[in-house]
Amino acid sequence: MTQLEKAKANRITPEIEAVAADEKIDPERVRDGMARGVIVVPNNTHRNTKPLGIGEGLSVKVNANIGTSRDHLDIDEEVAKTRTAIEAGAHTVMDLSTGGDIKDVRLTIIENCPVPIGTVPLYQAAAEAPLKKKSFLDTTPDEWLEVIDEQGREGVDFITVHCGVTRESVAKYRAEGRELDVVSRGGSLTIHWMDENEAENPLFEYFDKLLEIAREHDMTLSLGDGLRPGCIADATDRGQVAELITLGELQTRATKAGVQVMIEGPGHVPMDQVQANVLMQKRLCHGAPFYVLGPLVTDIAPGYDDITGAIGGALAAWAGADYLCYVTPSEHLRLPDVEDVRRGVIASVIAAHAADLARRRPGFFERDLAMARARKELNWEEQIRLSIDPERAKKLHDSRPSDSDDACSMCGEFCAIKMIKKKAKV
Repeated sequence: MTQLEKAKANRITPEIEAVAADEKIDPERVRDGMARGVIVVPNNTHRNTKPLGIGEGLSVKVNANIGTSRDHLDIDEEVAKTRTAIEAGAHTVMDLSTGGDIKDVRLTIIENCPVPIGTVPLYQAAAEAPLKKKSFLDTTPDEWLEVIDEQGREGVDFITVHCGVTRESVAKYRAEGRELDVVSRGGSLTIHWMDENEAENPLFEYFDKLLEIAREHDMTLSLGDGLRPGCIADATDRGQVAELITLGELQTRATKAGVQVMIEGPGHVPMDQVQANVLMQKRLCHGAPFYVLGPLVTDIAPGYDDITGAIGGALAAWAGADYLCYVTPSEHLRLPDVEDVRRGVIASVIAAHAADLARRRPGFFERDLAMARARKELNWEEQIRLSIDPERAKKLHDSRPSDSDDACSMCGEFCAIKMIKKKAKV
């Protein structure tokens, strides 16, 4: 039985108990959420990772994308990125490698990754086609499914599959027109294959076979948004919405089959449309966990898209999104390095924490209250300890010390807190 089937059978499993303990809620709430398809616990039967819950009533989670490209192949760096992401607060890691020996990269990352790990199997199918002396356009549906099965056996906990990129949804986006067409790699590969072969998307046409594979390995499906908007001008268009409607229908089929499902959300969305996008997804996809890339709330901040993504992520999570995919400063510019990964994770962790505060999640207000009390006492050691990024907080504090006792160099002798404390003693 899969975890979902056990939850439907009213069984409180060790995985459910572990999630409930982490979230400080009753295990029955987790079990009920899983049974209804509004909570997932990505945990492949072939791996032994600490269970992690994503979804309704749980704290907002953060994912970090890593992976090689054909222009930059360094497995050691990808391992360093994995460790850095987890140290910075990422709850999951996705290997999106498209260059080198993709299987070797993935197995190395899995070996060094104690948290749930995800992939986009289509990338492997595309990258390995030349090794078989063929074009990706000549690959078969069976080859796509074989890659998914292979990754399931290796222990991949969740996979992004662009099942909603259908001939119908593509026709709708093309009929309306777009400024930036398709920016999803998986979506673009799928559309190219469909056009060349004059056929339906195999992951949609053979969705039942995909469910059989996912069920065997208890692998969570993350239904990808291959038609997500790549610029503000294209946000919430017909193609995006048509794909989302299809994903909601597929989510129902997967849940009935005992397979856990998340839904992926749009990339570029202006602030005034973020909440509407979350509410639309929750309605069309029956409350399934919503996994959003950012979203990015403006197009003009290359080099600072960790900030644009954090703004959108905070808004989306406050509105009900459950899972944030980080965005690094390198988005749109280059393959991120280790420092980019650290910055991207921290930005999304801040966004997630801010949303959890607004959603009154247990335990989150207490940390902010502790920080306020440490500041009142001018207790710098405790302030640094409570920081999301203690290393950076300490580095900044120590880099410009104050001549005034206890205060920092911003205010020195005019420190408001210090002056009030002195006044209170008089």
